[in-house]
Amino acid sequence: MINIDDEQLGIEDSLDLKISDALPLIQNRIMTATTYCGIKTLKNPMDFWVYQEIIYAQRPDIIIEIGNNWGGSTLALAHYLDNIGHGRIIGVDISHNKLIDKVRSHPRISWIEDDAISAFEQVQKQISNGERVLVIEDSAHTFDNTLKVLETYSPLIPDGGYFIVEDSICHHGLDVGSNPGPYEAITEFVSKPSDFIIDRSKESFLITWNPKGFLRKC
Repeated sequence: MINIDDEQLGIEDSLDLKISDALPLIQNRIMTATTYCGIKTLKNPMDFWVYQEIIYAQRPDIIIEIGNNWGGSTLALAHYLDNIGHGRIIGVDISHNKLIDKVRSHPRISWIEDDAISAFEQVQKQISNGERVLVIEDSAHTFDNTLKVLETYSPLIPDGGYFIVEDSICHHGLDVGSNPGPYEAITEFVSKPSDFIIDRSKESFLITWNPKGFLRKC
């Protein structure tokens, strides 16, 4: 039996490891040691790879990232946009005091320091008619907040565009976070009449921190 606390665990030694036992290992790595360009980044790299595929295919004019923390993921998104030569980012968080200069000063990123709901009017003012928007929600991870963010920001998404809700793995793979949480908020949101469907094709590496969290507007 594999000991999931064994830091020397190798893939060739782990073939009998259940996914349910592997998830805490991955979560520990994400929370303690995952970085982008030296900046702490609390993201599942397999999900983030899918993000760049979506960005390359859709070429959004604006990415709204709700929840920025140290800004590692925000900088990565900005670099994705640099690579396609198009787009900008609106970073929304209740505090940006963890950001370092190379993140804060990137020319594709603007910052709004407020909670997502209170910031919505400021966000709207930065979006022109016809601009294609991608939203990534990574804020409080509670049921009420996630549902409110979905209801508030979803009208910004164009037909065919994506609204990504992160960390719906809470209590649906990992025993962490609020319960009910993002997963239940997604279920509630899509149960009502809307133009959004759950696109499980984007969970293409199987292990995702966003189960049912890739919402596509039809």
